[in-house]
Amino acid sequence: MNREEIMRIIPHRPPMLLVDEAEKKDENSCRGSYTVKGDEWFLQGHFPGKPTVPGVVLCEMMGQACAVILADKVQGSIPYFTGIKNAKFKHPVLPGDTLEIECAMTKNRGAFYFAEGKSSVNGKVCVQAEFSF
Repeated sequence: MNREEIMRIIPHRPPMLLVDEAEKKDENSCRGSYTVKGDEWFLQGHFPGKPTVPGVVLCEMMGQACAVILADKVQGSIPYFTGIKNAKFKHPVLPGDTLEIECAMTKNRGAFYFAEGKSSVNGKVCVQAEFSF
């Protein structure tokens, strides 16, 4: 899916649309990517002279990728974050980097869905976390 196709299934719009492309690998997993251009709003003050993608934004990118998996499961609803656990930030993500996102649903309980994700740049894991929606 390109950005236009992604916008048909999630409510995010620029500047909060933080996935450039995504694809479902199967019923419970997906991959996505985002290339950091350098002029994004979240880099303007984080940090002057050394722009670095904030960890909360990295989690949002993974959450948006997860929404691609959830689109068929929660039709007519918006999958809001209900939790982020065990987030680990291992390497900074900088302008020019392409973040490769891998997410998988791990279980669901009623209306709640649980997932895990990790994101890498050039094969090096930058962030990983567990999510609930």
